Amino acid sequence: MFEDIKPLAYPMAESKRPPHDRGYELWTAEEGPSRLLLSSIDRWVGALLADDGISMPFMGGNHTIEATILAYSDGIIVGTAAVDHMLQIWAPSLKVSWMASDGKKVSKGDEIALLSGDRDTLLAMERTILNILGQLSGIATEAKRWSSRAPGQIASTRKTVWGLLDKWAVHLGGGLTHRLHRDDALMLKENDLASMHKEIDTHANRIVAYLQQVSAADCGAFLEIEVREEKEAIMAAAAWSQRSDEDLPRLVIMLDNFGPERSKETVQQLVEMNLREYVCLEASGGIVFEQLEHWHESGMDVLSTSAVNRGVAPLDISMIVDGA
Repeated sequence: MFEDIKPLAYPMAESKRPPHDRGYELWTAEEGPSRLLLSSIDRWVGALLADDGISMPFMGGNHTIEATILAYSDGIIVGTAAVDHMLQIWAPSLKVSWMASDGKKVSKGDEIALLSGDRDTLLAMERTILNILGQLSGIATEAKRWSSRAPGQIASTRKTVWGLLDKWAVHLGGGLTHRLHRDDALMLKENDLASMHKEIDTHANRIVAYLQQVSAADCGAFLEIEVREEKEAIMAAAAWSQRSDEDLPRLVIMLDNFGPERSKETVQQLVEMNLREYVCLEASGGIVFEQLEHWHESGMDVLSTSAVNRGVAPLDISMIVDGA
């Protein structure tokens, strides 16, 4: 269970907090879901209900029943705001009282919510309610497992199943959201770079040419460059350092499939060349939970992986009608 996971002995890097923490744009403890998140919830709820054959809001009826949502395993609950939003629009006759709100930990056997309302409406909505809570709580629970091992350094990627809802669940599980969408921050990967500056013969020189002319106003929340070789990382950091008098934020450099040892060697070169302070370093590719200890001396600021949200088992929960 994630409660028993000990954090790594040392932080992977001693640098400032990375810019990958964008979760506050989706949800805060004080305000709850943002408009951005509510818009995403609305789209996903409509699709989920349509796939379950529901195309019109329920008007309610006279046969009232009550039910309890129970946790059958330990985890972090996420999705109550989505369920509230769904019921308000699609089944306003149903009433729900939450014992565990978004971001709260539950143990096996805990009651998550009490529901009451028209029998046909509640039974029709049951599966979608449980799908939302199970899916998002499973992601949050997995993100908590990873972030407990490497606090403040585990980030999801844009490889998602439910888009911003996945990001929300990662955030409440203690992970970093990374970019919320393509336009949230400017990230140039190999396909982007291959399609620009075609008159320049090498990937490294294309990176330098781009960094020399890009405007901070075009970067969004941050600017990130993917590199495949140590030379590319060094050239990118050097090009960015030459613009230090412009008071630009740190450049995020993603080391793609470098592995722990190669990443550590790259960091050492950047330190020796007095370039480390200008960059935030992200490792991506082939990162698995069982090998996190191999990364703790690599000097990375961020480890990004889709493993915290894709292919994650839903949290085991169920709804039991009174008298069942």
